Amino acid sequence: MKVKSLFKLSILTATVIFIFTSCNSNKNEAPQTVTEAKDTLFEKALLYFQPFPKDSANQKLSVAKILLGKTLFYDKRLSKNNTQSCNTCHNLETFGVDNLATSAGDLGKHGNRNSPTVLNAAFHSMQFWDGRAKDVEEQAGMPILNPVEMNMPSEKFVEDRLKSISGYKKLFSEAFPESSNPITYQNLRDAIGAFERTLATPSKFHQYLDGNKQALNEDEKKGLETFINVGCITCHSSYTLGGKMLQKFPLIGNNYSQLTGSKVEDLGLMEQTKKETDKFIFKVPSLLNITETHPYFHDGSVAELSTAIKLMGKLQLNKELNEGEVSSIKTFLTTLKGQVPQDAKNIPAMP
Repeated sequence: MKVKSLFKLSILTATVIFIFTSCNSNKNEAPQTVTEAKDTLFEKALLYFQPFPKDSANQKLSVAKILLGKTLFYDKRLSKNNTQSCNTCHNLETFGVDNLATSAGDLGKHGNRNSPTVLNAAFHSMQFWDGRAKDVEEQAGMPILNPVEMNMPSEKFVEDRLKSISGYKKLFSEAFPESSNPITYQNLRDAIGAFERTLATPSKFHQYLDGNKQALNEDEKKGLETFINVGCITCHSSYTLGGKMLQKFPLIGNNYSQLTGSKVEDLGLMEQTKKETDKFIFKVPSLLNITETHPYFHDGSVAELSTAIKLMGKLQLNKELNEGEVSSIKTFLTTLKGQVPQDAKNIPAMP
């Protein structure tokens, strides 16, 4: 995988954007009001963000493959003791998360990382907090075999269990009609990934980016302006407002645990590579639906969004954001809430 090269590119991109925004913010000009500058604000927004892709649901995916993936996503038989499904930690009724700091697995054990939302994850450049999976298809197979999560002992064990369920023989055959042996672990991964690629939640902010300048009210536009001007766009850009790069966290200081009450030191990407240069390197999370996906950060150590915003200013931008700035940014972030596709929330009949 190209995690390291992605990280180098991320740092370069972040540095360029940071310098650009810093220079803009240091001009000795009286700031325009939001009303006066709203067209300018729109043009500025388009420098950092893009409208949501029109083909986000990926119409090339077959209905049969999506249905299989959806069924597998909700099936607790993908855990050794039939206790966990993908939806257990990535509950689509609660915006793809379980709203817990860390999640209990098949044996009741907890990992040390927060379960990120599955919504819009297919549009990220990498998966997991350390970016170790390249896409949702690769990611889908990993928790199933993780002893702390779904606890299945092997790919063959999973395949044999699915082959013993007559209904899955039909579902896999319909999803992979070209295969003489359709029930494979690779096909399981591909099917779950296909379903997750339908979990797109464009928001009213994306309507604004599409050209509907009335989609945001004046307070929300002021929040967008604040979000840009303080430098949040250094990492949170594109149509996903994150999910596209790796970044050191915290970037400033070494008192993260003191500020958040975190009990475990997570080394980030270094846990995978064992390289000191990868210490505290994490995937930048997307901010879509951020008002609903608490608690925050890789360890779920912060419950309140306002606190998370203030800490991000301190730890990533070396800025003490005042209450007005925090409140304004939070107002903008509310515009990133979309709607989970209703059909995705309808639990299918288990085979």
